Amino acid sequence: MKYLLMGLIRVYQWTISPLLGPVCRYYPSCSHYGYEAVKVHGAVKGGGLTVWRILRCNPWSPGGVDHVPPRKHPVWHRRLRDWLNSRSAADKSVTAISAGPDPEGPAPTGPERPIHLSKEPDR
Repeated sequence: MKYLLMGLIRVYQWTISPLLGPVCRYYPSCSHYGYEAVKVHGAVKGGGLTVWRILRCNPWSPGGVDHVPPRKHPVWHRRLRDWLNSRSAADKSVTAISAGPDPEGPAPTGPERPIHLSKEPDR
């Protein structure tokens, strides 16, 4: 459905839009906004954003710059991504432990000289 809408918008841009000329009060034009909205948000939400934009593009609107809002991921998506990342990190740690000790020895743990947090200069 998404690609069908994007194709219909492209057909409009190639056929009808050149005959009308630049009449949109916003930048980017309503057809470019619609194409980008459907591409970023999908057919349902992108279509809704496009319809809302076309309704706002009227003689009483001041116009201006109006870009497509960025896609927001729902809370469940973030939680699922965090859960999957924690699982893959746990798998990597199990693999590292099963590989045995490092033949080159332990890694250095910090700087050779201690760090002083006081404001007095080093002597």
